[in-house]
Amino acid sequence: MPAKDIYHDVVKNALIKDGWTVTNDPFRLKWGARELFVDLGLSKLIAAQKAEQKIAVEIKSFTNPSSIADLEQALGQYLLYRAVLEEVQPDFLLYLAVRKITYQAIFSEPIGELVINKYKVNLLVFESKKQEVWQWIP
Repeated sequence: MPAKDIYHDVVKNALIKDGWTVTNDPFRLKWGARELFVDLGLSKLIAAQKAEQKIAVEIKSFTNPSSIADLEQALGQYLLYRAVLEEVQPDFLLYLAVRKITYQAIFSEPIGELVINKYKVNLLVFESKKQEVWQWIP
């Protein structure tokens, strides 16, 4: 099993505060002989719809000197997880969790906007000090 991201517990706490229930920590996916581990699987009861919403969340810290290298790695991992998730657990929606400062530094720039729009990346932006969800994109 892979090591947890440095913001794993921060994101987990933020989502619990936001009304989510952790169902998997980590969320194990299997495709052929390969096992993949998304950081979190969560669910939330949507009372108005009388349905349950399910998400998988991959947390990325973006702490390397090159934010482009971090973006390349995060995007590749996100697309791989999403492809497998769509096949084995299509009722889950995948999100990439990043800090607010990371969102403002790379994802709100043209290169980040291109990636979000071209590859339809769902972002969960969190405030690490407050341990709160700042924004869901889309």
